[in-house]
Amino acid sequence: DELHMELQRGGKFVMFEYCISIIIMSFKRSSGIYFVRAGERRIGTIAGYSFISLIGGWWGIPWGPIYTIGSLITNLSGGKNITNEVVASLR
Repeated sequence: DELHMELQRGGKFVMFEYCISIIIMSFKRSSGIYFVRAGERRIGTIAGYSFISLIGGWWGIPWGPIYTIGSLITNLSGGKNITNEVVASLR
């Protein structure tokens, strides 16, 4: 019931992205699932995953820069909203 109320208030489940590159190979990965309450921002989490991408993501050509920019855009927009998927799996 408490989760349902939080979701009705605007809470959501999100995942953040990060990119790691090793010479010619680049890997785009997702974080674990985070619950974000309505009005809450996960600044530390966003900064952490974005920092990983900024430091380790650029180096693989050509996908490193592409994946890094995509990860930064996703993270800075609040993460990838997967609320519907999580709620469906809970039912």
